[in-house]
Amino acid sequence: MNPKTIKVENKKLKVVWTDETSSEIGLEYLRRECPCANCKGETILFKTMRPVKKDLSSPDVFKIQKIEIIGGYAAKIIWKDGHNTGLYTWEYLKTLADDKASGKSHEYKPLI
Repeated sequence: MNPKTIKVENKKLKVVWTDETSSEIGLEYLRRECPCANCKGETILFKTMRPVKKDLSSPDVFKIQKIEIIGGYAAKIIWKDGHNTGLYTWEYLKTLADDKASGKSHEYKPLI
């Protein structure tokens, strides 16, 4: 499923999907669940890199400067503090919206 519209409104990312359903994700939750390796870490050849916890106290950390659509499968969110390496696939955005209510976190686990 692809988004029809994506916009920021009242500190939330609002997505209307092609099936006319909609999702809302708070910007703070969206930033804390950034899927990039700098935020969540990564596992390569059975070695896991865990990033240092970021200082999220700046007022610009949870504000979006720009959203770019990448190839029809994801959104690249450029945050006002300059962070721009997370690609949020449509599936991941839908999962975040669905999991927010349950309080689920998307921490990556090591393979071994």
